[in-house]
This record gives sequence, C-alpha cells and structure tokens, in this order.
Amino acid sequence: MYQNLILFDGVCNFCNAAVQMVIEIDRQKIFKFAAIQSELGQQLYRQHGLDPTDIQTLMLVDGDRVLTKSDAVLEVLSRLDGGWQLLAGFRAMPEPLRDWAYSEFARQRFRLFGRRETCMVPTPELQERFLNN
Repeated sequence: MYQNLILFDGVCNFCNAAVQMVIEIDRQKIFKFAAIQSELGQQLYRQHGLDPTDIQTLMLVDGDRVLTKSDAVLEVLSRLDGGWQLLAGFRAMPEPLRDWAYSEFARQRFRLFGRRETCMVPTPELQERFLNN
C-alpha cells in the first residue's frame, strides 16, 4: 500500500518542474514520486483504469484513496507548508469545471512547456523519494 505517492508524467517539462517545486516546499518529505512511465507507475495507472500510453493526469495514491486531475492537485497543495493550502479553496468550484480546466491544460502542456526525451533521473539526495520499480 502506498501513502502520499504522486505519479507524474516523467517526460513533461511542466510536470517535472511541478515535482521539483513540491520537493522544495515539502520540507517534511511526506510525498514520494514515481514517473508514470516507470514499471510501478504503469502498474498503478492500469490498476486504476487509466492507459499509461495516454498520460492525461497525475495521480495521487494515498492508501485506499486514489485521486486524479484537479482533486489530486488540490490535495497535494492542501498538504504543503506555507500559503499553498489557500489554493485548495478551489475545491469550492464544481469538480466538472475544475477537471475541464485541468484537461485543457494537460492537452496543451507539451506545446507550452515542451517535453524531454527521457524521464528525469533524481539526484542521489532525492533518490529515496522516488519509487521506480
């Protein structure tokens, strides 16, 4: 069972930058990470009915709870130190509207921010926070 595991698109520049931001802010080191392209990421993506060859959402796995799209983002923000919890107030917006905006951004992320040829390789200091098997 995984707790506080963020699955992200490992070749998306925006997604990698967001993971780096979470790492910086998450001083308590509650979050772990895995690229959806990793064996673990593909397994969990499939297990929850998503196609790992068509990555359109990040996923937060927290025990029995699995969140995607805007719910996942807002849950991560709500657990970060600082003023980030205030952004979780967007939960007041209807979920279909939030998820529509999330999906539209996800469709444009490569055009706006580009993509990498391969997934990021964590530094030795960060290796313990990345699950890749």
